[in-house]
Amino acid sequence: MGSLQKIMDQVVKRNPGEPEFHQAVAEVLESLEVVAEKHPEWVKAGVFDRIVEPERQIIFRVPWVDDNGNVHVNRGFRIQFNSAIGPYKGGLRLHPSVNASILKFLGFEQIFKNSLTGLPIGGGKGGSDFDPKGKSDNEVMRFCQSFMTELSKHIGADTDVPAGDIGTGAREIGYMYGQYKRLRNEYTGVLTGKGLTWGGSLVRTEATGYGLCYFMDEALKAKGKSFKGTTVVVSGSGNVAIYATEKVHQLGGKVVALSDSNGYIYDPEGIKLDTVKQLKEVERKRISEYVNIHKNAIYTEGCSGIWSIKCDIALPCATQNEIDGKSAELLVKNGCYAVGEGANMPSTPEAVHIYLNNKIIYGPAKAANAGGVATSALEMSQNSMRYSWTFEEVDAKLKDIMVNIYRNASAAAKEYGMEDNLVAGANIAGFLKVATAMYAHGIAY
Repeated sequence: MGSLQKIMDQVVKRNPGEPEFHQAVAEVLESLEVVAEKHPEWVKAGVFDRIVEPERQIIFRVPWVDDNGNVHVNRGFRIQFNSAIGPYKGGLRLHPSVNASILKFLGFEQIFKNSLTGLPIGGGKGGSDFDPKGKSDNEVMRFCQSFMTELSKHIGADTDVPAGDIGTGAREIGYMYGQYKRLRNEYTGVLTGKGLTWGGSLVRTEATGYGLCYFMDEALKAKGKSFKGTTVVVSGSGNVAIYATEKVHQLGGKVVALSDSNGYIYDPEGIKLDTVKQLKEVERKRISEYVNIHKNAIYTEGCSGIWSIKCDIALPCATQNEIDGKSAELLVKNGCYAVGEGANMPSTPEAVHIYLNNKIIYGPAKAANAGGVATSALEMSQNSMRYSWTFEEVDAKLKDIMVNIYRNASAAAKEYGMEDNLVAGANIAGFLKVATAMYAHGIAY
């Protein structure tokens, strides 16, 4: 890093003990050196300095009462990172690992991801260290109502529109929306991921997984390849992994592995998606139960070993930094030629360098997994119109958005002398739109 190193040093100094945030900022600033050289007026106006500092960070306590009458206190967050091109937009993560570093990394990534969609949405993220697993519906409801009692003061359809994320599904969004409506006495599109009967959008459940495959399909086509006849490994077994698997199968590929936080399954005959949906979406069981139904499948404890399975295409859809340098080398050694990120920052910097050095077709998260937030923005549009599109209409719009994200990232990489480097291309293409707006809004902004 050259001229922007001072900014990186300041980020580390101001945000001690936040490695995920440091990692995300370093990756972006490294790509933007060429932009800084081309736009000295942006450097002078402090655009680069400002974009790494959240506009607002909200931290609050969330007290709630369990079914036995015991009081618990969790910590709630909302990082409103950048609203240069639209209201803050980003998910609410409910997981014990949630802290300021993780949410700032996610909020920072969201700026560029949202910009890439071409839709008028800014970047934000939030959540709590509350764990909904093992809690009763009433306990989850009490937590969500307490959480929204404070959060409702800081969000709105034209200010900040949160969505679901890890641990925040239809149940949680429902409880939060009900409390928001009760407190504000208004029926607006302030949350996305809502139920279909009360403002939700078709394709939202499938969006991130489908979008990942639409993006990667376009990237593969550019190199004369496709999903047809390929062997694919997918990590995770939540919405993103399930619907990425579904779309891979529709495009002619074969997914042979899935995982959860305990371990992974390998089915050489191809993952039977109906079984996975029943286990994960209906029964809420562990992925290990799959081998009790399909005897030719193998279950292995631990997650990292999934990347030792030979495949043509890898789609990490579980969590951040799940592929390290060693796993990336294994993928390359076993003939993998494409990696598409369905999770947020699932590859370490070392892994990314290995992809690029070995000419892997690599779809970075902020571009490849933008389908979820794109469809959330389409839900916002439908809410504003008091109207609903069909599944086919939303799916077609999603596909167009993902194809355009690939093309814009690819074109930006080529324009700035880094052809085929979609990491740099996505960072640059996403940044240019936001930076132009920030510059136009003046220094006070």
